[in-house]
Parts: sequence; C-alpha cells; structure tokens
Amino acid sequence: ERQRRVAPLAATSLAEAGEEPFLRGIFEISKRSCDVVLSARRLRWSPILPESPTGDSSMVLQAQEEIIEMKDVFSVKLKRRRFVGQKNGGTLLGITIFKCLNKEENKLTDCAIHLNNLSEDHCHSWFRHLKEILNGFQNRPKSLKVFVNPMSHKKEATHIYYEQVAPLFKLADIKTDVTVTEYEGHALSVLKECELQAFDGVVCVGGDGSVSEVAHGLLLKAQIDAGKDTDYIPKPVKAPIPLGVIPAGTTNILAHTLYGVKHAVTATLHIVMGHIQPVDVCTFSTPSKLLRFGFSAMFGFGARTLALAEKHRWMPASQRKDFAFIKTLADLKPEECELSFLPVEISQGDPHENNRKKKEKTKKKGSKNQWHKIQGHFLNVSIMAIPCLCSMAPRGLAPNTRLSNGSMALILVQNTSRTEFIKHLKRYASERNQFNFPFVETYTIQEVKVQPRLGSGLDTKENTCMDAASAERHHPWNIDGDLLKEASEVHVRVHPQLINLYGVNTDDLESSQATCNCI
Repeated sequence: ERQRRVAPLAATSLAEAGEEPFLRGIFEISKRSCDVVLSARRLRWSPILPESPTGDSSMVLQAQEEIIEMKDVFSVKLKRRRFVGQKNGGTLLGITIFKCLNKEENKLTDCAIHLNNLSEDHCHSWFRHLKEILNGFQNRPKSLKVFVNPMSHKKEATHIYYEQVAPLFKLADIKTDVTVTEYEGHALSVLKECELQAFDGVVCVGGDGSVSEVAHGLLLKAQIDAGKDTDYIPKPVKAPIPLGVIPAGTTNILAHTLYGVKHAVTATLHIVMGHIQPVDVCTFSTPSKLLRFGFSAMFGFGARTLALAEKHRWMPASQRKDFAFIKTLADLKPEECELSFLPVEISQGDPHENNRKKKEKTKKKGSKNQWHKIQGHFLNVSIMAIPCLCSMAPRGLAPNTRLSNGSMALILVQNTSRTEFIKHLKRYASERNQFNFPFVETYTIQEVKVQPRLGSGLDTKENTCMDAASAERHHPWNIDGDLLKEASEVHVRVHPQLINLYGVNTDDLESSQATCNCI
C-alpha cells in the first residue's frame, strides 16, 4: 500500500462539538482521494496528501476540509454504470449525495456530490447510515397529494410540474398521487372525499385562484372530519397536513410571500426539505353560511377589476388583466358601505408594529372588545392576513402585517380623484409608503364586517347587462384572486396559524441566506 498521510480531519473538533462519528472511510471526490467522516449532523472530508520526502508537514496544512450539513441533504443514491437500456443492476461506482443549495435572490437549487468507491460492502454500509440520518428529519414528506391546474396563466402548469417538480419529488423518494383538474371546483370536490391521513401534505401547481381553492378544500375537509357545522365555524380546527404552493399563475402572491420569489424549483425544494411555516387564515362568512377560507380579500376596485377580467376569459391572461385594470380605472367609482371592525392592541415591544406609521389606527387601552364603525364611500377595501408580496408590489400589498401574527390589515381607500388614486397605486411598486395619503387609512384588526349599500358601485351599463334585481343584490369580492359575488354583509375573522404551508417566513429570508459553493 502506498505511503500517504491523512490530512488532520478534525477528529478533535468533532469530539469538541459533541459529534460522535458514525463512519470513517476513503472515497474519491472530485478526482482526489479523501478521508471522509460521517456524523449525525455533518459529512466532512479532506484530501489525502502524499507524505513529503523531507518529512515536511507544511503540505498537510494546505489540505482544506469540506463540510456538508446533513440537514441540507435531501437524497442519497447508489451510483452505478449501466449499459443502454439496462434498468437494474450495473457496476457500482459509489454514492451520490444531493443537497439543497442557497443561491441569490432567495432561490434554491440542487447539486450533487459524488463519493466514488468500488467496494460494494463499503458503499452499502455508508448508504444505509446516510438513509437512516435522512429518515430521522421531521416534516419531510414521504407521500403527497398533488393538484395541477392545466389552465393556469399560459397553460404551463402541467409542463412545470412534470419537467421541474416531479423529477425532484422522485429523487427525494416522495410518492405522489396527481390530479389534473378539469373544471373549477374539481380540487374542492376531490379533497372533500380524500382520506387525508394517507398523505403527508397537499401540493397545488397553479395560480392564486387554484391555491385558494385547494387551501379552502383542505381546511373544509378538516372541519368535516372534526364533525363541525360547515355553515357556521366560529372556531375552526387546524388543517391536519401542510399545503405546498408551486407558482404557475400570473401574480402568484402566496408563492412570493412564502419564498420571496416566483421559482418552481425553489418552491419544490422547500417542500422536499420539509420547511414548515404556520400561517394565519381568514374565514369569510355571511350571517347564514361560510363562504370560504382565505388569506386576503378586496372589495371595490380590486374586486371589480377581477369581475371584469372574468367576463373576458376569451382574451389572453396578461391582456385580459391589463384591459380590466384600465377599464375599471376609467370607470372609477366608490362603493358606499358600512364597516364594523374589532381592532387589536399593538404591543409596544414589537419592533415591527412600532415601525408602523403614526397614522395607523390601533386599539386603545380600555377599549376591550369595542367595535368601531365607519360609514362612507370607498374606492377600495383590502382585508389581508398576510403581506401579499408580488412582482408589482415587492414590499407587499399589506407590508405591515405578518404571516402568523394573529391579525389582519384593514386598508381603506376613501373616495378621491382618479389622479390621486393612481398615485397611490404607483406607490406599491416603489419603496415609498403607499399609505401616506390623506384618503388612505390603515387598521390592525381581528374581525371586520362589511355591509355594502344595495346598488352602490354599479353603473347603468352594468345594470343593463345584468338582471336589474340581481345587479342590486350582488357585489363582487376578490378573495385570493377568486371571484365571489355576495349580496349581504360579509363577516371576516382571522384565525391564528390555522394552516401550515411549506416555505419560510420572508421576514427571515435575507438573514438566512448563506454563501454556498457547489462541489
């Protein structure tokens, strides 16, 4: 056996860190023989350097140790050489480890590290130990129910799933049951009959409307299984399994809010790695029934824009939304309604809340359970339990709220000129405060009731296009990009951490970024 000197691997540092080595062996990595040590938390290796003829140990110090955190590894495979058409067997070449790698702009990607060794016994022993470590990580799914909306955006959801998402699920040994939806409400129908205990999570590949339907279905199924009256749910039970969101729509607000970026591979890797983020959810109800579960809603301009876009489904998605936005802006008119809301008390020690602008209205001491009422003409009413980030609003439509702080942002845009309203809208795309206008008011709330005045916000053109009685009774609501029309009062409640989503808190994205080099 040739003379060699093993570079000082840090057996001392392993002991100091309380890491008991499971295995130690020799593999070829990047065409260099390396001394490799596996512990429960890390995989470490250093090149094996030849002994200096003069006995000089300075060469040993040049060996640089490489480290992989096992929490970043999501798959390990035996590496074999196979002939064309050969599906099983083949010559064993070593082990391949797949890890999740942080890139710029909150993106994740995967990379492979090859540990080459021709010994069957050696590789199988290492493979078993690596698999045992990976199987010990909590929250990593083994089985997923997947919904794909083939009509989302540019009809690219199916391609995104089978080309970018499914290969990573297969690599991570995740079993999937895929439903390609055929009509609106299909996912809801399937979820109502689904045995959720058979899966570790649910995944939706689509836009905001698709995600909203799946989230609603998942939570509704939880209430049904818990024996709740689904017409009246003051205290809903939590969804039993997490929801994953693969962005394949136009705005992808929930994906942007969870991941900080619209990137299918990033979303998939968060699911594969089992990154869990508790998220607040709202219930939207009338006095007689539950309308749906959701994360955000708009009444007024945001809802009327969506309603007009839905009437022009024959147009391409981007053109349809641009047309609806411009047309609604041209026909800008306020909605007359009464709002009753229950504010929340802001903790003085919360730095996020203390940074809010002074104008924001909050609950005062001594006003416990005191409802506030406002009546007037509003161009837009936004109710949001999450920040609602998107490419058009990088700070979020409701930048002062959080994913799981147990409150909602109520944003009221009172009647003003079209010019001033456009200035307000433009602020969303900038770093400036979009609420710093005399006609905009913001509140931090836990409940709100919206009672429109019958017939408000509907012009003569709309009345001639629809049945007159119907037009006076129904008002459009934009709930997570889904259109609902409701006549009576809508009661919105926030329910803290009612669902777990695969993802990370975008508040922590920048601080959690690490510089990693793929080997």
